[in-house]
Amino acid sequence: MSSEPELETLLAFPCDFPIKIMGQTQPGFAQAIMDVVLRHAPDFDAATMEMRNSREGKYLSLTVTIRATSREQLDDLYRELCDHPMVKMVL
Repeated sequence: MSSEPELETLLAFPCDFPIKIMGQTQPGFAQAIMDVVLRHAPDFDAATMEMRNSREGKYLSLTVTIRATSREQLDDLYRELCDHPMVKMVL
């Protein structure tokens, strides 16, 4: 049984959708992620991005909550984030 129709019923668009992006702490990481997010969600307010360092400071997690308008938008955003060379994980 495919989970796609099930996912469609779980989300009612538009909706606020949080995404957590993790990568190594390095200059430009947050800006690079912000650029990707804004390509897919131009109305995202950069001031709302949450940043948290790992205990030893090696990794940085960013949480962005976008106003998702479609499953296609979310799929495209996840795909681009996952393919980004600075990104280790997207949740």
